[in-house]
Amino acid sequence: MDMSIFLTASMFLVLVGFLISGFPVAFTLGGTGLIFGLIGITTGTLDATFLEILPNRLFGNVVRNELLFAVPLFVAMGVMLEKSNVAEDLLENMGRLFGKMRGGLGISVTIVGALLAASTGIVGATVVTMGLLSLPTMLKRGYDPALATGSIAAAGTLGQIIPPSIVLILLADVLSSAWQQAQLNQGIFSPTPMSAGELFAGALLPGLVLVGLYIVYQITVAILKPETSPAIPAGEGQKLDGGFYGRLVLALLPPLVLIVAVLGSILSGIATPTEAASVGAIGAILLGAARLEAKTRRVVIITLASLVALLAIANVADLRMHREIVPTSDKVAFYGAVALTALFTLGLAVALRKTHQAGILGEVMRSTVRITSMIYAILIGAALFSLVFRGLGGDEVIENMLHGLPGGQFTAILLVMVLMFVLGFFLDFIEITFVVVPVVAPALLAMDGSYGPIWLGVLMAMNLQTSFLTPPFGFALFYLRGVVPESVPTTTIYKGVIPFVIIQIIALIVIALEPGLVTWLPEKLFGG
Repeated sequence: MDMSIFLTASMFLVLVGFLISGFPVAFTLGGTGLIFGLIGITTGTLDATFLEILPNRLFGNVVRNELLFAVPLFVAMGVMLEKSNVAEDLLENMGRLFGKMRGGLGISVTIVGALLAASTGIVGATVVTMGLLSLPTMLKRGYDPALATGSIAAAGTLGQIIPPSIVLILLADVLSSAWQQAQLNQGIFSPTPMSAGELFAGALLPGLVLVGLYIVYQITVAILKPETSPAIPAGEGQKLDGGFYGRLVLALLPPLVLIVAVLGSILSGIATPTEAASVGAIGAILLGAARLEAKTRRVVIITLASLVALLAIANVADLRMHREIVPTSDKVAFYGAVALTALFTLGLAVALRKTHQAGILGEVMRSTVRITSMIYAILIGAALFSLVFRGLGGDEVIENMLHGLPGGQFTAILLVMVLMFVLGFFLDFIEITFVVVPVVAPALLAMDGSYGPIWLGVLMAMNLQTSFLTPPFGFALFYLRGVVPESVPTTTIYKGVIPFVIIQIIALIVIALEPGLVTWLPEKLFGG
C-alpha cells in the first residue's frame, strides 16, 4: 500500500477514535495533525517546509476572517435573548392563542422553536429552554408524552437550518474555501465566491417548509388521535381580549423585528453577516434591558427612536462636512445626527448598566467568551490537521476515492451524507464542519453535475439536523433527557421523535431531488 494512502487513512481513523473517546476536540485535531506531521517528515512523505505555511494560514483564514467575527456577535445575541426570558413570554402567549384548538400547544411549540432558531441559533439552549417551559404545561393538559417530547426536540433543532444560524455561518466559511479550491483544481483561476448571505438565502425556504411540515403533522395527529393533543377547555386560561392581544404583540413583535432586521439586512445586501450580527447583538441587549422595568423600557424606546431618526437623516441629507460648500440644511442635519448619535450611545450605556446590575450581562459575556474561545481553538487545531492532511496527499486520496465510486456523484454524496449522519451521533456540528467538510467538499463540488456549494451546504445542514434528532444517540435527545421528569421514560422520547425524523428524511429527499428549492432564492437575491 502507498505510504500516503496508509498515513491519511490512519490519520482520519485516529482522529475519529480520539474524538469519540471524549478527548478535547481542539487538542485532538492539533495533536493528531502534529503527530502525523512528524511521522510524515520522518518517513519522507511530508516536506518539513510545508508546515511553515501554518502561521500565514492561521493569520489569513482565522484571525483576519471577517465572516468569523460574526460568531461571537451571534452567540451574544442568542444568549442574551435566552437569558432575558423571551422564550418564556413567547411560549406563554402563543400557547394561549392556539391552545383553544386541538394540537394548539404543539403548534405553538413549533412556531416558537422557529422564532428562537432564527434569533438564537443555539440548539442545546433552545431544546432545554423549551423543555423546561412547555413540557410541564403540555403534560398537565393531557398531551401524549411521546408527542410532547417529540415536538419539543424537533422544534429545538430548527436552529441548525433556519438562518441566521451559527451552523450556517461556519459551513459558509468552510464551503467558500472548498468551492474556490474545487474551481482552482478545475483550472478556473478566477473562482466565483460564495457568501454566507447566499447560504442563508438557500436555507430559508427549506427551513420554512420543514416548519410547515411539522405543523401539518401536529394538525394531522390532532384530527386522527384527538386524545393525544387535547385543546385547553374554554373556561380555563386567560380570556382572549384586547389586553391579551396587546401582550401577544409585545411578546412577539420585538424578537420578530430583530430577526427581520438581522436576516433582512443580510439577504437584501444592505449589511454583511458580521455587520448584521452586531445589529442583532445590540438589539438583543436593548430588548433584554426593556424587559427589566417600565422606566428602562421608556429609555429603550427613546434609544430606538433616535436610531430610526438617525437613519432617516442619513438617507435624506449629505452629512459630509469637508465639502467646499455645505448648505445650511446639511449643517443642521449633521449636528442633529451628532445629537442623535450621542442620545443612542447614552441609551445603550443605560441598557448595558441595567443588564449588568440584573446579573444578565456578565453571564452573557462569560457564555459568549467560552463558546467563542472553543470555536476558535477548534479552528486552530483544524487548520493544523487539514494542512498536514493535504500535505500527505489526503485530498487527492479522497478525490480519487469519491470519483472512482460506481454511480458517480449520487453515490459519492450518498456516502458522505451517511458518514456525516453517523458521525453526528458522536460529534458536535462544529467538529464535523471542520473535520469532514473540508476533506470531502472540494471533491464533491468538482464533480460533473454538481449543484454548487449552496445546495451542498443546505443538504449537509439538514442532514446534521436529522442526525441530532435520531435515536438513540441524537444530541437533542440528550439535551431533552436532562430536563424531562423521570416519569417520562427515554423510550417515550425516542418514540415521539421518530415521526419528526421521518419528516426530516422526506425533506432531505426533496432537497436532493429538487435543488431549485434551495437555489431559487439565492439566484433571485444575489443573481447567481
